[in-house]
Amino acid sequence: MNEEIQAYNDSLSAADKAIADKLAREINKHLTNAESKIWHRHPVWFLNGNPIVGYSKLKDSVRLLFWSGQSFEEEGLQPEGTFKAAEARYTDVKQIDTGLLKRWLEKGTKIQWDYKNIVKRKGVLERLL
Repeated sequence: MNEEIQAYNDSLSAADKAIADKLAREINKHLTNAESKIWHRHPVWFLNGNPIVGYSKLKDSVRLLFWSGQSFEEEGLQPEGTFKAAEARYTDVKQIDTGLLKRWLEKGTKIQWDYKNIVKRKGVLERLL
């Protein structure tokens, strides 16, 4: 696992670390070609420079975020923000459904909006895949 991401996970409480470690393991397992790094202080995985998935500690949960998740049309993901992102929140590692997570990750590789160039396009998102 990426050392920066492991350090991020290690900084969390035991319960949140268990969630983060499981998410990181599953993401790494299914996004083998992705680049992972700490981006805006949170673990994020990218394909060709485009953010696909990441997670962050919120006050009451760990949020898993898919940048193009609203286009997945999947139960279990809630719209987040004004663009195409969708999230799932976890308060216990047992809430992570690895089969569902795998399906979301597969859709994340097939359904992408171009966040990489959003600033250049002055906030306009274009569909990549």
